Amino acid sequence: MTKGRLRNTILFRLKNQKEEDRRRKSKLIAKKLFNSDVFKKAKKLMFYISSNAEVNTKKMIRDAQKLGKTVAVPTCQRNRKIRPCFFEAGARLKKGPYGIYEPMRKNFINPKELDLVVVPGVAFDRKGNRLGRGKGYYDRFLKRLTKHSFSVGLAFDFQVLPSLPTAAHDRKVNKVIFA
Repeated sequence: MTKGRLRNTILFRLKNQKEEDRRRKSKLIAKKLFNSDVFKKAKKLMFYISSNAEVNTKKMIRDAQKLGKTVAVPTCQRNRKIRPCFFEAGARLKKGPYGIYEPMRKNFINPKELDLVVVPGVAFDRKGNRLGRGKGYYDRFLKRLTKHSFSVGLAFDFQVLPSLPTAAHDRKVNKVIFA
């Protein structure tokens, strides 16, 4: 199956998943993430701000901040790159490019300082290959990280497939957490 058809199939399933399943699975995924050694050791991390169809990261962000973690979120730049921006508790948000929420006030962090990057995806496979939304933002961002940074994809069980079609520019995540 082509990336486009696969993307459309999974996006349809995401959009039509029952809200109670999304909430229950998101809690299980959060528990797995927060219990992982990489999360426990991380001091500076980046979460994506979830849309209604994705694994819910909003509570994860608040809980990580309560644990004293420095949290950043992605901002999309005109040059088609992601810049991590510090995210303070209670920060006001606005819709950025593609309707993705980001802080109104921007205080950027160097990506090389991030210990953990939580990555969204339309689909993943068990080897860490990732199918995104097709613009390449996260592929370019993951390429800029150091070996010190660990990347984790969050997904619902139906988003994790045996294998995905990949291209030379595609970047893997180090681990996929799903429920």
